[in-house]
Amino acid sequence: MSSSSVEYLKSEQFSNSLKDPLNARSLRVQPASHMINDPAVEFFYKPHTLTVLTAMLFALVYFALSPEADDTATNIRVGVGAAVGFFLAFAMLQFRDGPFIRPHPTFWRIVMGVGVLYQLLLVFLLFQSKRDARYIFACIDPTLGVPLPERSYADNCELSWQNMKNQMDVFVIYHVAGWYAKAVVLRDYWFCWILSVMFEVMEYSLQHQLPNFAECWWDHWVLDVLICNWAGLYLGMKTCEYLEVKRYSWRGVKEIPSLKGKVKRTVQQFTPHSWTKFEWSATHNFKNFLAVLALLFLFLQAELNSFYLKYLLWIPPEHPMNAIRATLLFFCSAPGVREAYQYLTDKNCKRFGPQAWLTIAMIMTESVIIIKFGRGEFPNPAPPHVIVFWSLLTTVLVGYAIYQFAIPASIKKKSE
Repeated sequence: MSSSSVEYLKSEQFSNSLKDPLNARSLRVQPASHMINDPAVEFFYKPHTLTVLTAMLFALVYFALSPEADDTATNIRVGVGAAVGFFLAFAMLQFRDGPFIRPHPTFWRIVMGVGVLYQLLLVFLLFQSKRDARYIFACIDPTLGVPLPERSYADNCELSWQNMKNQMDVFVIYHVAGWYAKAVVLRDYWFCWILSVMFEVMEYSLQHQLPNFAECWWDHWVLDVLICNWAGLYLGMKTCEYLEVKRYSWRGVKEIPSLKGKVKRTVQQFTPHSWTKFEWSATHNFKNFLAVLALLFLFLQAELNSFYLKYLLWIPPEHPMNAIRATLLFFCSAPGVREAYQYLTDKNCKRFGPQAWLTIAMIMTESVIIIKFGRGEFPNPAPPHVIVFWSLLTTVLVGYAIYQFAIPASIKKKSE
């Protein structure tokens, strides 16, 4: 053993890595294979870069020597699909591991690869005109490229069972599932409730731009907040509570004698390897306060982006593209929020995680596209009561920050 290795084993950094297996150093350099002691699945956790490269080159040679299709559109679709497959194969093999290793580290590398492709698509769309962007989506799906009908949900606001029943459709299930996912990602009741209420406030504030935001009061606070949001948040937080107290024992499949135990262990492969309870501590210090506000802003912005992108690019709410985008954001934000929490709470973590970085880039690039394509689309100015409300809320937040952080820090400095 070299002298440098001996010094590292004696160092405080090594002892910290033993105490916290998810610190910044372990996130960077510890391969997933070090955590596997099951010979039955050890093959899947070893790198096979040359094997995959050889198979991929043979596949490219086979398709290159195959007869070409006469249809130009078919050749373009196949070529784009092959390029995407090549990039995802590279991501699967060469991207670094993140904080999640279940069901397999390669799954999360592919998620990051898909996120990078989506970000590249957003950057490409940013440099197109609104008309050309709509044409591109119409080329992908010929049913697109048609203006969406404007619909208001505030036409008949009498509180009755029949009116409430008319507003309940398949999107109620999507609504509950979406808030379940937010609860699992954020892992905090109060944060999720604030996010739930603030989104309804955003709908009130932006009704002058999107007719879909116009809803009856009971649609906002009864159907959305008290029923759909609460159901999703309750189930999500119960899932988090279960995972907090669950004993994580990862025995090898061959070590389990019964068939039932083997099946159970196989299913557990799709559950977290470990679970960390998030304590955001927004009032602990100014850094946490800003981080919580930024996280709240990003989640609200991601929700609003879905509505504005549908409206500007003429994508109907029931189109699969919306579900694909929401699913991608969920899988990107889960490790992204975990990396952001690690960066916020772990003093040994000096680097912002790549998945968190990518997720922020995706959300903000979507926002820039909306700003560009939205020019001239929303001529109605914000109502005075909306301006007054947001001015008061901003004043309260700034005043709270001064009272909670600036004044105590000044008093402490004078006393010292």
